[in-house]
Amino acid sequence: MARISVPAADRLLDREFPVLDHGFVRLVDYLGGDARIVQAARVSYGEGTKTVREDRALIDYLLRNRHTSPFEQVILTFHLKMPIFVARQWIRHRTARLNEISGRYSIMRDEFYLPRPHEIRRQSKRNRQGGSAAEVPAELQQRVIELLEADQQSAYGSYQDLLDDGLARELARINLPLALYTEMYWQIDLNNLFHFLKLRLDWHAQYEIRVYGDVMAEAVRAVAPLAFEAFEEHILHGQAFSGSELELLRAALDPDRLAATLEASGLRKTRRREFLEKLGISLPVSPETAQPEPVAKA
Repeated sequence: MARISVPAADRLLDREFPVLDHGFVRLVDYLGGDARIVQAARVSYGEGTKTVREDRALIDYLLRNRHTSPFEQVILTFHLKMPIFVARQWIRHRTARLNEISGRYSIMRDEFYLPRPHEIRRQSKRNRQGGSAAEVPAELQQRVIELLEADQQSAYGSYQDLLDDGLARELARINLPLALYTEMYWQIDLNNLFHFLKLRLDWHAQYEIRVYGDVMAEAVRAVAPLAFEAFEEHILHGQAFSGSELELLRAALDPDRLAATLEASGLRKTRRREFLEKLGISLPVSPETAQPEPVAKA
């Protein structure tokens, strides 16, 4: 079987897309695309036996119902450059394969992340792990930037002095701050990449990793546009409800109004039925839409 080539993805290969002040995202390679997902799901069909419309419906069905193994057939490899504190959040996604630059073997570059004034934020009073959207005075923004830059220059100067004195690189590096940039090759399948993007595109995610997610999402959209469309619909912009939350939803819904809204929604009948099944609701069937019972043959 010939390698699947996606022209939109091919145009992105080896292009560096800048992120933050010194970082970038580069799509190194990809394996498969929407066609590979369809092939994996329809192993008994040959190429060209289904239309794009049918492929879109199949991919949507698979992701909607969490049949995710066909998405694991698609693999993307990125070359990434990011601050170390971003990389430490990144590698919590343990479903990928990566190789990171080593300060034991390489002399680290004098490149540090320095936030722009509008990216300076206070600690949130409601979220222990996040920042606040409250405005920070300009004089405080400037003071923070000057402090960060001074500490970065001091730390790198000491690092360079230790190297010049012949100290082992593995020891000279240990006082370098988390703002230092690192690089890695990162390979992941599409199913797990969707999980990464779901978390890292969320507004709760730290800004400095969210901007990487924005760029990577466009690469995914190029490689597998139908799959990304389904991801946006069912995962990125979708929600799951607990049992108690479903009880509240059922209690708040007016069945007559719900029936009319569903009829006008434009959703296919299958999607409407699945939605009602999620809620555990059975709407009365109108005489106009009722299907006749099949007649038993003698």
